[in-house]
Amino acid sequence: MFVSAGVSRGKVDVNITSAPVSGSDGGTAAPPLALDRAAAASYIAALHALRDEFGLCDDISVMTVAENRDIFTVRGAGDAPDPEEEWIYIEPVLRGALEAFCAERVREGENLRRDIEGKLDGIGALVDRVDALSAANSAALHAKITSRIRTLLAESGAEPDENRILTECAIQADRLAIDEELVRLRSHLSALHEMTRSDAPVGRKFDFQLQEVNREINTICSKCQNADIAAVGVELKNETEKVREQIQNIE
Repeated sequence: MFVSAGVSRGKVDVNITSAPVSGSDGGTAAPPLALDRAAAASYIAALHALRDEFGLCDDISVMTVAENRDIFTVRGAGDAPDPEEEWIYIEPVLRGALEAFCAERVREGENLRRDIEGKLDGIGALVDRVDALSAANSAALHAKITSRIRTLLAESGAEPDENRILTECAIQADRLAIDEELVRLRSHLSALHEMTRSDAPVGRKFDFQLQEVNREINTICSKCQNADIAAVGVELKNETEKVREQIQNIE
């Protein structure tokens, strides 16, 4: 709980090694003593009872109590440390390490934020290119369909029906239109930009939004029937994947 309170995503392993402390002469210090407080209290109470019952002098001192070795335990090299006793020494060190870790995450996170925002700006520029190419493609498609219909009508000797020509052009244009996909794509990019400025953990939300971005790109590539737009679509996928890889490094 102590570590997870500061890290909400990912895994942090904390390894603590206990070793004897060297003495002042450079040798290994004597094994540490642990006081059995319950045994000590019971022993002192027994001494007081002995004094009162037999009218003895009250000369119970620390040294008197310390002579009873049963109230002390010697922790050997193979003994497991008492977690509660060790924690008072571990907690401040672990807290300092966690604070340093979080400070480094903030510094690295700022670098990642700038990199991701730059990539999102690049994706936005590619979306603008797709938008421009789509407009040009629609105009070219209209001209191509109109020319084809007029040619067929001329070959059959029929009079051209302008309303029918416009209807056919509209049907084809609607089938290949990517306006809605572009609107949704820009909306997803706007949401991603907002997430980069959030102080809350956004890794999972970011990943979900990128999946939606990829879905719109795939739809655009499948509908456009235009080599130039398809080429930009490949660039969009590559840049989106770069952002997705970076997202794995944020909380």
